[in-house]
Amino acid sequence: MMRQIVSAACGMLFCATVAMAESQQGVVVELYTSQGCSSCPPADELMGKLAKTPGVIGLALHVDYWDYIGWADTFGNPEHAVRQRNYAHARGEKMIYTPQMIVAGRANVEGNQPSKVNAAIASAKRETDPVTLSVTRDGGKLSISAKANAPLPGKISVQLVHYTDSSVVKIKRGENAGLNMTYHNIVTSWQTIGDWSGAEPLQMVTDAGQGPVVVILQAQGPREIVAAARLK
Repeated sequence: MMRQIVSAACGMLFCATVAMAESQQGVVVELYTSQGCSSCPPADELMGKLAKTPGVIGLALHVDYWDYIGWADTFGNPEHAVRQRNYAHARGEKMIYTPQMIVAGRANVEGNQPSKVNAAIASAKRETDPVTLSVTRDGGKLSISAKANAPLPGKISVQLVHYTDSSVVKIKRGENAGLNMTYHNIVTSWQTIGDWSGAEPLQMVTDAGQGPVVVILQAQGPREIVAAARLK
């Protein structure tokens, strides 16, 4: 359907290593999907592969605007549709659809076309990172450090994303009735926690929350994602 995240001494060392685990930067791929969309399962399966791909941070944002056709998406969130619409508005477009993938905040690709998605990811990987970003977790706190390596495209929004690794859903009604789908990197929260001009290094501390976390630095609009880093 188109258009519309031994000994006591050894134990102490292990804990310290976990507490200060470092993040890895990657290209963000946002999938806008719905359990009620008949065209979405191939894109959901592709997200499963992207979730395991080095250098890629895949995030699935389930929308709710197809719920009326027979099946309410169990992960659907109206805020995801708002973000998708904001992307469309920033590009001067009037319509949104599923499955859509947005790569690095720039490329708009139909999510069930793997070759085009992979080409967009490869293009983003070839570009020099304008920002060096590091995220560390110490207990319940998350420390964010960033430095601009080049002039940035305006004010940058600092965003914090939490997600669930995977979940299996049996769809009982609607266009995908009878399917048992495994969904990956399901976004559970996406919030803006600050702004950054890039003129000075960024230093922030915030609550880490539970589970995998991604920090995204994005030009406001939303537009280009200048850096993203994940901690599992």
